[in-house]
Amino acid sequence: MEGTGLDLNTCLSPLTLCCVGLSVWLCGGHGGGPSEAPAGNLQSFVGCAVREFTFLARKPGCGGLQITTDACWGRCETWEKPVLDPPFIESYQRVCTYNQTQFVTVQLPNCTAGMDPHYTYPVALRCDCGVCMTSTTECITSV
Repeated sequence: MEGTGLDLNTCLSPLTLCCVGLSVWLCGGHGGGPSEAPAGNLQSFVGCAVREFTFLARKPGCGGLQITTDACWGRCETWEKPVLDPPFIESYQRVCTYNQTQFVTVQLPNCTAGMDPHYTYPVALRCDCGVCMTSTTECITSV
């Protein structure tokens, strides 16, 4: 780098630069804002990102309302290996989960008299790979 006394060609190998660039991109550094799933091949994407999601909001006594929001989506590193001591397995299990959310309330249409028409849902602002928290995520503990 001119004027700094650093020569990146001698400081960092091409492999290091590639790994640093990939790490910054996967951690959300590709745009300065929240991570968003890449527009490319989603089947090969590994990581956790905010992605647009549409669902039908419903509750008894009211009509449905189609809502488009941001949700967490992705695949995170998970592994298990046998060990000699109980419980005889060591595991590292991470899920793509909400790190920061905002709640939005809408009114459902055609509610019967006495029925509260308000429906509240989360909007993902930031998502990360982390331990599955049953307070915010539906976690499967056995198959």
